[in-house]
Amino acid sequence: MRISIIGAGYVGLVSGVCLAAKGHEVISVDSREEIIESINNGKAAIYEPYLSEYLEDAVQMGRLTATADLEKAVNNSEVSIVSVGTPYEGNGIDLSCIERVSIDIGRLLRKKDAYHVVCIKSTVIPGTTDTYVKKLLEEESGKKAGEFGLIMNPEFLREGEAVMDFMHPDRIVIGAYDDKSYEQFLRIYEGYFDSPILRVSLRTAEMIKYTSNSFLAMLISFSNEIAAISETVGDLDVEEVLHGVSLDKRLCMRVDGKLIKAGIINYLKAGRGFGGSCFPKDVKALSAFSVQRGYMPRLLKATIDINDEQVGRIVYKLEEKLGVLEGRRILILGLAFKQNSDDIRESPGIKLVKLLVEKSATVSVTDPMAMNNSRKELDGYENVCFLEDYKDISNSFDAAVLMTPWQEYLEILNGSDYEPLKNAVLYDGCRALQKNMFTGSGIKYIGVGLS
Repeated sequence: MRISIIGAGYVGLVSGVCLAAKGHEVISVDSREEIIESINNGKAAIYEPYLSEYLEDAVQMGRLTATADLEKAVNNSEVSIVSVGTPYEGNGIDLSCIERVSIDIGRLLRKKDAYHVVCIKSTVIPGTTDTYVKKLLEEESGKKAGEFGLIMNPEFLREGEAVMDFMHPDRIVIGAYDDKSYEQFLRIYEGYFDSPILRVSLRTAEMIKYTSNSFLAMLISFSNEIAAISETVGDLDVEEVLHGVSLDKRLCMRVDGKLIKAGIINYLKAGRGFGGSCFPKDVKALSAFSVQRGYMPRLLKATIDINDEQVGRIVYKLEEKLGVLEGRRILILGLAFKQNSDDIRESPGIKLVKLLVEKSATVSVTDPMAMNNSRKELDGYENVCFLEDYKDISNSFDAAVLMTPWQEYLEILNGSDYEPLKNAVLYDGCRALQKNMFTGSGIKYIGVGLS
């Protein structure tokens, strides 16, 4: 099919590249000239495993081009997928980008005779597509829904694994206004993806997205609450507790004598809390939406509150071990909100740096991929040193905190002979290290949920 994707951010770019890899003809639309140039040169502006290779191939094969010309893109496509930002703005999501794109597409549909499907892939609250977007499209096009198609197709992409998630989805959710919309849009997936396809209403598709992210975020906050309780007991490790829970036959199964755990277990894990572009804003948005509808979402609110407190608990633990933090030399290992990404949005690592600077600590930071983004975010913060070579044995620290479990950090720390940390405190904010490796090493190992 011929597809236009409006918005070449994280979701839009990954979606466009992967659809092109599946054989579709994709036009990526964005207002930023540097992004357009980057795509047309076959270079990804973000870091995501496999993305650069897929992008280069798609451009070379002529299946993916980028432009700022929305009219050209809509007129030369059968489906337009809207993938613009919907940030949380204090009391709800900001729909200004959705509004602008809906108006612009509507005006173009007024002049286009051929049937055209408009798909919302951006995360929006239930009722947005079939009321707000539909109304704008109808007003600007002079047509009624049905004369054009309307779809809500949420994404379920994990940063760091987004390309593989798109190419091999566990489910495809299509919220459709009517049969014709669905049948036309289904052509994008049918025959290209071997995954269950769930047809639902527009509102159900919107709610599935929010519910999915809120559920996963809730599991993380639940794990961190159990960790906080465990820390008060003594001689207890939350890792062992949660492992015991994970062996419940409702969460795992045995196949040919091998134990296979459900993927959901990855979220039943204590650590520094969740960050990124989705979980924080989506839980807050669903909570705010619920309040506006007259229901107080207590579990969603607790999920947010526990997560907001998690980085502060790390600072408290460091103070317990080091006393005052003023003048203390502290190394932060990892600034991206998760491994295999350069995304620092709502990053626990960035939050920790800022809190430590407020405590007048001298903070050194490192990350394999997120240093450039972090320099911009931390510009103006004093006592922050960006280490290009954190392995330099001339360095020495009073403490280090593992905030992103990059494989290279795990390898060097699990060796327990990391010279800059001799006789220092090592706080495992991800519970990704082997605690027994540090016995007798001189490194004082502590971690989330370990008492």
